[in-house]
Amino acid sequence: MSFSVAVAGASGYAGGELLRLLADHPLFDVRTVTGHSSTGEPLLSVHPHLRSYGDLAFAPTTAEALAGHDIVFLALPHGKSGALTAELDADTLVVDCGADHRLTSEEDWAEFYGGEFFGAWTYGLPELVHRDDPHGQRNSLAGVKRIAVPGCNVTAITLGLAPGLKAGVIRGDDLVAVLAVGPSGAGRALRTNLLASEILGSASAYGVGGVHRHTPEIRQNLELAGGAPVSVSFTPVLVPMARGILATSTARLEPGFGAADVRAAWEFAYRDEPFVHLTPEGVFPSTSDVVGANTALVGLAVDEAAQRVVTVTVLDNLVKGTAGAAIQSANIALGLPETTGLPVNGVAP
Repeated sequence: MSFSVAVAGASGYAGGELLRLLADHPLFDVRTVTGHSSTGEPLLSVHPHLRSYGDLAFAPTTAEALAGHDIVFLALPHGKSGALTAELDADTLVVDCGADHRLTSEEDWAEFYGGEFFGAWTYGLPELVHRDDPHGQRNSLAGVKRIAVPGCNVTAITLGLAPGLKAGVIRGDDLVAVLAVGPSGAGRALRTNLLASEILGSASAYGVGGVHRHTPEIRQNLELAGGAPVSVSFTPVLVPMARGILATSTARLEPGFGAADVRAAWEFAYRDEPFVHLTPEGVFPSTSDVVGANTALVGLAVDEAAQRVVTVTVLDNLVKGTAGAAIQSANIALGLPETTGLPVNGVAP
C-alpha cells in the first residue's frame, strides 16, 4: 500500500522540509512538486540537498497539476491556498501548512490577515489538550480530508502552557511568552531584515504589542485547553540561528497549588506522547537538542517568589513546527501509526 503525494510550494523552506521528511516515509510516494518562479526547473536546482528527487521538476501550482493524488501538502504563502483548495477533489487528503484554514473566527482573520475568509479545517496539532475532552485533538483528526497545520510559534507556546490550563493549576488571564526564533520561519523570500549582515551578531524583536498574526491562533488553542477566555502577550525575537524556536512562557500560579501539582499536570498531559517530552526537573532544553527532529522538549519550573510557572519549550520550526506536524497529522487521518516516517532523533552538533 502506498499513497501518491503532491507538494505545492515545494521551492520554499517548508516545502523543502516536507520533501526531506517524505523521502523517508515508507508509504508516501512524492510524484509532483510545484513552484511559482521555479516552474520548469529541476527540483535539485533549488534543493540540491534532496538528491533522491533528481528526476523531479517543478510544475505550476494549479489545481490541474495537483489533481489525481491521494495527498496534497500545501506550503504556500498565507492567502494563497484557500481558493486553490476549493478546486481540489473532496476525497483528496489536503494538508495546508499555511494560515488560511487555521482560525475559527472570521473577525480574527479580518483583523490579522485580511482578504477572503475560507473557514477553519481540522486543526493539525494532535497533542493539543481540551478541557472537556480526554482525547484532545488527536481523535478529531482520524479520517478527515482537510487539515490545517498550526503556526510554528503557536505550537511552541501551546505545548508549553496548555497542560497547566487544562489541569487548572495556572491562570489564563496573565499569560506571557517571549520566543527566540530563527529566520527560516519567515520563509525563503529575500528581505533586508533577514540578510546575514543584518542578523549575525544581533537580536531584534518584531510583531511587538499583540500584532503578530499568530496571536489569535494562540488564544484559540489555549481557550480550548482551559475552557475559558485567556489573555496572552506574545513577543517573538529574531536571533541568528537558521532554524529553531525557544519559547519561554509564563503564567500566574493558581492559589493552593505548588511545584508538585504543576509538574504532575505536565507529566500527565505528555505521558504517552511520542513527540513531546518533559525534561527532568531542573533541566531546560536547547534548540540544538531538536534540530531535524519532530520532537518538542518542555522544561518546567515554578518561580516561588513571583508565584509564576515558567515553561521553556524548544522545537525545530520547520519540523515539529511545520512539515513534521503536517505528516504526523496526515498519518493519523489515514489510520497509520502517527510516528511513521518521522524522526525523533536530532542532528548534532
